[in-house]
Amino acid sequence: MNAINEDRLNQFLGQAVGDLGAAMSATLMLVGDQLGLYRALAEKPMNAADLARHTGTNERYIREWLGNQAAGGYVDYDRASDTYSLSAEQALCLADPGGPVDLPGAYSIVEATFHALEKTKANFRTGQGMEWGEHHPCLFHGTERFFRAGYNAHLVTEWLPALEGVVDKLRAGGKAADVGCGHGASTSLMARAFPNSTFFGFDYHVPSIDVARERATQAGATNARFEAADATGYTENDFNLICFFDCLHDMADPVGAARHALQALKPDGTCMLVEPFAGDSVAENLNPVGRVYYGASSQICVPVSLARNGPALGAQAGEARLRKVMTDAGFTRFRRATQTPFNLVFEARP
Repeated sequence: MNAINEDRLNQFLGQAVGDLGAAMSATLMLVGDQLGLYRALAEKPMNAADLARHTGTNERYIREWLGNQAAGGYVDYDRASDTYSLSAEQALCLADPGGPVDLPGAYSIVEATFHALEKTKANFRTGQGMEWGEHHPCLFHGTERFFRAGYNAHLVTEWLPALEGVVDKLRAGGKAADVGCGHGASTSLMARAFPNSTFFGFDYHVPSIDVARERATQAGATNARFEAADATGYTENDFNLICFFDCLHDMADPVGAARHALQALKPDGTCMLVEPFAGDSVAENLNPVGRVYYGASSQICVPVSLARNGPALGAQAGEARLRKVMTDAGFTRFRRATQTPFNLVFEARP
């Protein structure tokens, strides 16, 4: 056995204890979100008794929850007044589901991986997959919340304007598709922003389409329509824009999905591909964002593709592999239009 380097050992243990604390706190994030604790603390500083009264919860449990959250830096503690509060930055991430970041939504995705643990272990042994619809419903709701926040922050103001001529077409009255739309957060967002255009959301998961229709009605997105269809099965065509939001890498036939999109576009149409941020090599992705995406990929993305004998591109596919998918499908122009710390946005043209 090699000699132990005490400094390296202590460094690793410090990191591991931090990770253990984060893992132990995951369900408490959901408690804070679902019981309204974060939203209450965003209103004003409170002690444990105040927060319990305000939220109809038990003070003894709230004291432990506050200690956990303050130790992790998720709430601020004022020793002199024995009160807890959220900074503006913490509130933005924890208490505003309509804002640009929705961390509690991401923890619903984490919750889903524990529900799927036995199936995940079996998949690792057998190489089999797991359909999207086999997951616990918390995955669908968590995915909607987490990704919706990014779409709220970037889709209309940055991503669509980065595509050549697309915004003008949508303002004038175009036709667009959102393939793999899930609960339709991106579809409805675009529909509200461009009321002269018609938006179609397609997804093979029927319960998600049902939710998408409800969400669109609630949002007043009357120009959004939804249909249960897979990425190669929808029959609408003559689109000015076809979008794939964080889903192409999950698909059993990504080249076929891209080819079907190419055939459904107008000759001067545009395909927008939004994918998780990734470099083309493993070494480029060994960072905090890559860690999150490799974790989700191994438990959610890869199994969905393998369930239908797909290539399992994974959430860290990278630009080179995605370019090959689109060019193999027949697109002749492909470029990185813009990016965020979490997403790469590509434009593909016929």
